[in-house]
Amino acid sequence: MTKLRHRMIEDMHLHGLSENTQDSYLMSVTILAKHYWRSPDKITEHEIRQFFLYLMDEKKSSRATIATYYYGIKFFYEKTLGRKWRIFDIVKPRKKYQLPVILNIKEIKAMIDEIKSPIFRMCFILLYCCGLRLSEGVHLTIGDVDMERKQIRVRGKGNKIRYVPIPDQPHKFLEQYIREHNPEHWLFLSSRTEKPIHTRSVQRLVKQVLKKAGINKQAYPHSLRHSYATHLLESGVSIKLIQLLLGHKSIQTTNRYTQITQISLTALGNALNKIMIQL
Repeated sequence: MTKLRHRMIEDMHLHGLSENTQDSYLMSVTILAKHYWRSPDKITEHEIRQFFLYLMDEKKSSRATIATYYYGIKFFYEKTLGRKWRIFDIVKPRKKYQLPVILNIKEIKAMIDEIKSPIFRMCFILLYCCGLRLSEGVHLTIGDVDMERKQIRVRGKGNKIRYVPIPDQPHKFLEQYIREHNPEHWLFLSSRTEKPIHTRSVQRLVKQVLKKAGINKQAYPHSLRHSYATHLLESGVSIKLIQLLLGHKSIQTTNRYTQITQISLTALGNALNKIMIQL
């Protein structure tokens, strides 16, 4: 490992970035360096400008791909090398706003029934029942679980701590899981390493169980978190409390769920029917 790579890894760790984000950032800088066949600290601002033009004009890369490169390269040059270059103010990949995919309770239950591994099944259940981000769920430790108070401590973005309640039924599942597996540190320890299960393994699992359960939706692990928030909102839980449970910094992030609740859609349908009946 080069000194630069090691230093960037340390910087990302200090910045509180998730393992997945760190991998993505490292990959972006590695590809930039291979593009010019030069150490990244020797690459100029003009060359970075040309690299992004190459991605847009020749590679026809998607917005998501360009954004991945942008944030990784920007972090390396601004945080690790301390170079505040204007190019990073010019290249601004706009976020594409999309309403999240929501799974209903029946679909979530069908997916759980298809998961054979107790470790992955319990992780899947907590991702939904506690509204966790994928990185938050796989990195839970036994010390994060308070079985007596029925809550878990979650380390969110920027290492911000929040406490989330465990509902009664998942609490019973978790109690049995801990009794049978007796985790010493990581709640969801990989069978191959001394580390927790990898986020990519959970992503592959969700894709597989969607197919097995016959669910024709473009859902991902994060869809469980979206579903949790939407189901709470439909059950009458306040948007402010949901914001706290999800660990959202801005209420605007949470407010998008008000656009996709079944209650909202039903109310809209009733209103439209009353208007259109006059036709």
